[in-house]
Amino acid sequence: MAIVGACMVPHPPMIIPEIGQGSEKKIRKTIAAYEKTAEFVADCEPDTIVLASPHSVQYLDYFHISPGYGADGDFEEFGVKKVKFHVDYDVQFTEMLSKLAREAGIPAGTRGEKFPALDHGTMVPLHFINPKCPEYHLVRIGLSGETFEDHYRLGMLIRDTAEILGRRVFFVASGDLSHKLRKDGPYGFDPAGPVYDERIMDVMGRGAFDELLDFDENFCNKAAECGHRSFVMMAGALDRTRVRVKKLVHQDVTGVGYGICVYRSGGEDLSRDMLDRWLRREKKKLHARRKKEDPYVQLARKAVEEYVRSGKPIREKDALREILGERIPDPDGDEKNHNGGNNSGRSKEKIRGRRAWNQNLPELTEADLDDEAASVWENLTEGSAGVFVSIHKRGRLRGCIGTISAVKDSIAEEISANARSACSADPRFEPVKISELEWLDYSVDVLGKTERIESPEELDVKRYGVIVTKGNKRGLLLPNLDGVDTVRRQIEIAKQKAGIDPKDRDVQLERFEVVRHY
Repeated sequence: MAIVGACMVPHPPMIIPEIGQGSEKKIRKTIAAYEKTAEFVADCEPDTIVLASPHSVQYLDYFHISPGYGADGDFEEFGVKKVKFHVDYDVQFTEMLSKLAREAGIPAGTRGEKFPALDHGTMVPLHFINPKCPEYHLVRIGLSGETFEDHYRLGMLIRDTAEILGRRVFFVASGDLSHKLRKDGPYGFDPAGPVYDERIMDVMGRGAFDELLDFDENFCNKAAECGHRSFVMMAGALDRTRVRVKKLVHQDVTGVGYGICVYRSGGEDLSRDMLDRWLRREKKKLHARRKKEDPYVQLARKAVEEYVRSGKPIREKDALREILGERIPDPDGDEKNHNGGNNSGRSKEKIRGRRAWNQNLPELTEADLDDEAASVWENLTEGSAGVFVSIHKRGRLRGCIGTISAVKDSIAEEISANARSACSADPRFEPVKISELEWLDYSVDVLGKTERIESPEELDVKRYGVIVTKGNKRGLLLPNLDGVDTVRRQIEIAKQKAGIDPKDRDVQLERFEVVRHY
């Protein structure tokens, strides 16, 4: 036995008549689809229902699985205490899932329960399911701040647990869609809202689960959805499984999107290896980006990879000679490459292929190629400036360390030192492992001179970075960052990094420009 079926469903409290007091009639199409879904659950005859809820206990770095033998809940939070629920948990399933997660290195288990009572993200689906399918045990799982990929992998372990224990398991992915669909709605409007709803209903309606992993997290945050990670976990549980999909409803009448789709399992289908499919696609895109990296970024990559593998720093000039592969000064002062042979033919092709830093200019002549390599060499080995090295892994920050002004003799040394620190000494992250190196993206910001400003009005989040100072506390934020769309937010984050009270206006502001290298 394994996953016999699944559904994505919303959880608006107003759908409960005692809470809605008639307003639930606005979403009668959603109610009708919910009733069909409950009948579908009953028809699948599950032994266990696994329910992922965004309103259960959540941690940034841990998936909480509700412990114990059962739990109770009611809607007192919404003014209705008389509507009550009790569930019995599948203790054996929870224990086995926790064990498999531990062995797989996925941070999931029963530790850290803050609120044992059932949440409305759990009770709303059960309000419809229980009358039609009363005999089951529940496994309740909270979402986390971990990556979409990790949610998918936990879903795959749910499938494995079902197979090991011989359970008939139905997966309920509880989650609303965008909360920002209407200006007159409770959460206002954002252009990302309707785009998210249209896109998620298309993906879920086709069962194209690999595409769930393509959603940008910043885009999801702007749309203010609360179900995406539930849907991804459900997709993982259905990995390599043939499914028949029915898209039952999508409604937007309150400013919040409600969508329902149901999935019937049709047995194993190895061609639906959705995670592997997505990883292959991501690796192809990563390799394409890597071919366009400019020398600044290539130097940062070499510094990280050497340090992670050997614990030793690179020799910056030797690394640059390898990167540029051009007639640049060698230790003996002639125009031969560092291996002692004239390499201009092969090296000029390298420059042509890698000139991402100038790719919008006309085609370079042979002389131009020599001049450009020499210019890059001179800037990196003789120039000095503050430098930030940022490392990303599949769209998420993995480390970022920098210097506001130069502390090394050259930009090349500044890049090398900060790259080593970014991969090993950023206190927000564990040191980078060898197994991660192939998945890392880099950017290098070379800072211009800082200038003191009198007002936030002199800032532009796309053009200027900001430094906020209060006494001996100092925080910096780079310009043009994803998710930082306003000067107010830029200053707020810089204060947070410095440990300055966000309400404190008596601070010194400085701005600076950067040249960002990819």
